[in-house]
Amino acid sequence: MKRIINFFKSYIDILILDIKEHIENMPQMFKLSIADLKKTYTGAALGWAWAVIKPVVTIFVYWFAIAIGLRQGSDIDGVPYILWLIAGIISWFYMGDTITGGTDCIRRYSYLITKMKYPVTTIPTHTNLSRFFVHCIIVVIVIIIFCISGYTPPIQIIQLPFYMILMFLFFNAWSLFAGLISAMSRDFANLVKSFNISVFWLSGILWNVENVKESNPLVYKLLMLNPVTYLCYGYRDCFIMNSQGSVNGIWFWEHPKRLMYFLCWYAVLIFLSLWAYKKLRKEIPDVLI
Repeated sequence: MKRIINFFKSYIDILILDIKEHIENMPQMFKLSIADLKKTYTGAALGWAWAVIKPVVTIFVYWFAIAIGLRQGSDIDGVPYILWLIAGIISWFYMGDTITGGTDCIRRYSYLITKMKYPVTTIPTHTNLSRFFVHCIIVVIVIIIFCISGYTPPIQIIQLPFYMILMFLFFNAWSLFAGLISAMSRDFANLVKSFNISVFWLSGILWNVENVKESNPLVYKLLMLNPVTYLCYGYRDCFIMNSQGSVNGIWFWEHPKRLMYFLCWYAVLIFLSLWAYKKLRKEIPDVLI
């Protein structure tokens, strides 16, 4: 029993240290996130416009390939396929970039650790903040697109910040874990990049997961266990009326099991990130030199 208590106490201490480092370095994190944004778009003729151009081009390509090329773009939940696609894929733009970008964040800012002794746990946070700022801009643009198209989002749009915060926290924990492991071995980063496209196609971003609910209930349940799917459909619940044609969308508490599964995944990811930090924090500076 004493060993179990000491085990949990050690991880609680690491978690407290993590929180403390974030509080103490909050101003620096925001400054670094802004600097990261400027660095990303500096030198490009269109500058910040690329933050919007890239998602727009991607959405158009997928819509054209599926709706025009394959002729599979029929209305879903009473809205045109293109709007249904946009409502879900905007979350993927952030998640996809963070899944792969999180593996490189610590190596990318290795000088903060080797030369300045900057807290390792805050590096994923400031890199994800820069992506989150761009994501917020895209969300505003999507809301405007829905309104202009005559499909004003339902009242459930007010819960969108809830899903945005869940997404940020989840992938921030992922970035810390993946960044630490990748700092020790580049093979992990390559493995993640190779699986990223699989996650995209299996998460119901381009196609409706509900289509397999009756024909393959087990497959449906497995797909809904995917945290990316949960967030993607959470965004759609904020933008799109439900399938019964109600004037309202769907509140997050109407799917308690899905939320519970997501929180379980998040708890596992928090544990893995704390485990990696506990095991590797003393070795990381030597590895990055």
